[in-house]
Amino acid sequence: QVQLVESGGGLVQPGGSLRLSCAASGNIFSIYDMDWYRQAPGKQRELVATITRGGSTNYASSVKGRFTISRDNAKITVYLQMNSLKPEDTAVYYCNAEIRTHSSATIRDYWGQGTQVTVSS
Repeated sequence: QVQLVESGGGLVQPGGSLRLSCAASGNIFSIYDMDWYRQAPGKQRELVATITRGGSTNYASSVKGRFTISRDNAKITVYLQMNSLKPEDTAVYYCNAEIRTHSSATIRDYWGQGTQVTVSS
């Protein structure tokens, strides 16, 4: 059993900052790419940022220069620092991780439950 638990969402004014965290736990043998996605009302889920196990990162063009993804492999946690937030960043944010468990050689995706981020004055 693997769990991903997000935290750090909330209500923030435009121009403000938030830091999301996602901690993985359970029967984990190894974790590979870790990602943040978001889904706004009426829209498809979109990839926001990705970080590899080695620390390479990639960002959606809409957040590049404002968001920073990082990870702590010892804590099995991925973070998303969000600065200069805009109303269009309002969405439910989900973390995703490619994980191999001790029970199987198969690498599969696991998802967190999501955390709401609302940017509004």
